[in-house]
Amino acid sequence: MATLLANMQDVFGELGLPSPAAVVSSTDDSVLQMLSLMNRVGNMLATERDWQALAKEHRFTTVYYQYTGNTTAGSTTISSLSSTTGLSTDFMVAGEGVMQDTFIDSVGAGSVTINTPATATAIGVTLTFSQARYSMPSDYARMGNKTQYDKSNQWAVVGPESPQEWQWLKASDAATGPGMRFRIMGGKYVVWPAPTATVVLAFEYVSNGWVVSSGGTAKSKFTADDDTSVFPDQLLVLGTKLKFFEIKGFDTTTLVADFARELSKYKAQEAGADTLSLAPRRASVLLTQDNLPDTGYGNTTA
Repeated sequence: MATLLANMQDVFGELGLPSPAAVVSSTDDSVLQMLSLMNRVGNMLATERDWQALAKEHRFTTVYYQYTGNTTAGSTTISSLSSTTGLSTDFMVAGEGVMQDTFIDSVGAGSVTINTPATATAIGVTLTFSQARYSMPSDYARMGNKTQYDKSNQWAVVGPESPQEWQWLKASDAATGPGMRFRIMGGKYVVWPAPTATVVLAFEYVSNGWVVSSGGTAKSKFTADDDTSVFPDQLLVLGTKLKFFEIKGFDTTTLVADFARELSKYKAQEAGADTLSLAPRRASVLLTQDNLPDTGYGNTTA
């Protein structure tokens, strides 16, 4: 892939304009305008489809702690905690005197405030603090559907749940099971039930890092002349010329056709495709995820 500077020089050359010696540090308004247009083209391409070049897998390990503390009926403070290390508002609390679906509101010195008052007074009880909300990768753009798995237990994490399903799960006595469910809320990956064991969760996502720095760091826009892009240089050059013609009010007929043709070719070639049968037959698969239980496979006892 060519650098930002090389692509920009191609744009100016094809338009019959003086070629810039620098882009990001330039004081020429025309060069800076072209930089903005090329960034716009790249961002548009990044949301065009789930490109394989932007596909990534994210793996993380669930976190939980068990500390002792005191609860007081009607109070939202859990006091005299043996530790508050690692705790944050991303954690749920479970234990004697604590209602289901109770989150930490704030963390103090040896205590936490919870969002639901305790239902009983208990001294020195063991409380489980489980992280239920997990941050997305810094370059996260959108989720890869049906890619969410519990790698430790080798089963799917079900979801994303609708708001209605989510609230039912958290309020129901029959809302727990062997597997996890998830929902994306507030830009975080939220799981239910909150984990009480250390497991590895994973999912695929589409990155917003369509620009790559000279050091290999993914970025969401061009910020240096030696940056490159995961997209074909031809698409960036044609797209920038097209946007330039659009804002100037010039005839874009030829450029639209050129850009659409190159984009169509790139879509067809960048990831490959399966061979489809015109007369498909039902596969003779005896065991699938549709007829295997979550647990107890092979158990013959009543």
